[in-house]
Amino acid sequence: MGNIIFIFFVGYICLLFFITWLTSRKADNKTYFTGNRKSPWFVVAYGMIGASLSGVTFMSVPGDVATTQFTYFGVVIGYILGYFAIMYFLLPLYYKLRLTSIYEYLGDRLGEEAHKTGSVFFILSRLLGSALRMYLVIYVLQIFVFDAWGVPIWITAVIMIFIILLYTFKGGIKTVVWTDTLQTTFLVLALILTIHYIFKDLNFSFPVIWDKMESAGYTKVINTDWRSHNYFIKQIIGGMFITIAMTGLDQDMMQKNLSCKTLKDSQRNMMSFTGILVIVNALFLLLGGMLMVFASEKGIDISGMPTDRIYPEIAFNYLGMGAAIVFVLGLIAAGFSSADGTFTALTTSVCYDLIEIEQRYKTEKQRGMVRRIVHILIAMLFLAVIIIFSNHHNDALIRIIFNVAGYTYGPLLGMFAFGMFTNRIIKNGKLIPAIAVIVPTVCFFLSKYSEQLFNGYKFGFEMLIVNGFLVFLSLLIISEQKAKEVIDPA
Repeated sequence: MGNIIFIFFVGYICLLFFITWLTSRKADNKTYFTGNRKSPWFVVAYGMIGASLSGVTFMSVPGDVATTQFTYFGVVIGYILGYFAIMYFLLPLYYKLRLTSIYEYLGDRLGEEAHKTGSVFFILSRLLGSALRMYLVIYVLQIFVFDAWGVPIWITAVIMIFIILLYTFKGGIKTVVWTDTLQTTFLVLALILTIHYIFKDLNFSFPVIWDKMESAGYTKVINTDWRSHNYFIKQIIGGMFITIAMTGLDQDMMQKNLSCKTLKDSQRNMMSFTGILVIVNALFLLLGGMLMVFASEKGIDISGMPTDRIYPEIAFNYLGMGAAIVFVLGLIAAGFSSADGTFTALTTSVCYDLIEIEQRYKTEKQRGMVRRIVHILIAMLFLAVIIIFSNHHNDALIRIIFNVAGYTYGPLLGMFAFGMFTNRIIKNGKLIPAIAVIVPTVCFFLSKYSEQLFNGYKFGFEMLIVNGFLVFLSLLIISEQKAKEVIDPA
């Protein structure tokens, strides 16, 4: 099986580099950073599906049905509300200011300290979050494919990161927009074909499978326990603010939107993307329910299995060669589409927010050299994080790091909200970095001990709102009303 999977893998990489060759010809710095603002909105919309659904989502959303049923759909409803907020509040602001890095807005509105803080927090969160997501993809491939060949995990990691480095190196965001369409296609294809293989193996009609899911309790969407972390209202509100913070205030996701020709094109892209994303997430939940029914019908014991292992375990060991191949290609597509945009976005943020490439370097040649060096350094950092975790793999530690990375979006939410919804100015900008560190730390401990502090209440996604609100409140305290301009009558 391993040799056949490898052949398909090589074919996939060849197709990826063919698209790279087509899109990176005559590429320059503007192509890399903005795609020359000529990306077709429908291509961006379709490709963003793969970018928003990482390899972790690819495995965890179906697997989590075992413990949380279909309650994740409440988060998806929240996504819809969040994307509408991005469409009508954030995108008009970004297009009006003609931003390359969205954190330039914080510099213009709140000062240099806010600009640097926002950028650093994005870089840390994305570097840790995306590298760990890519690591988990590599880890699963290592277990099910490369271990059988005796290939060490660090070599697998080097190969994967080197591939992403090569195909994003020249064309940047323009290449990513088009390669993400390929990634999305394989991801969705893997999802649909796995559903097909389960139908074929069980030989059940859809109503029969649905009845079995329903009788086992997997189709439950609404959790009415207000103390629970997945209480329905919490899911909706949390999903909305997660989308605003982790998409609307995220350079990776917004850089693709800002590569569209006009604001209207970008809004069309976001509207289409939202509709497709809802359908794809619904299919992932359906797949999760079907995996549970399959396991029950085949006598597969999944009770002690980590939920992230359920999908790959069944795909590799019980559904045949075809399912194993489409799973691997779908997983690679999910991993690549999450990481490639991150390479480009981190390079953009470092160049524009920290180095200030436009101000410091006057020629395109100099800027191109700096951009390429930064891109390589980002790839090396990415690889370093992956290799460190491969040597100290710990599921509990990985979850903590993911959670900590999530907390870092709270300061971004608070700073952008303060800038957009008040006209106050910061008195002492040097306090902003301290606030951005202290508030998420307080929120982390609030979440950890919430059951003891709040009568059994468990924080879920709504902790992001608390985080952002406390940052907003802190900025109010260190700010003052902007003085009115006095017109000299003379």
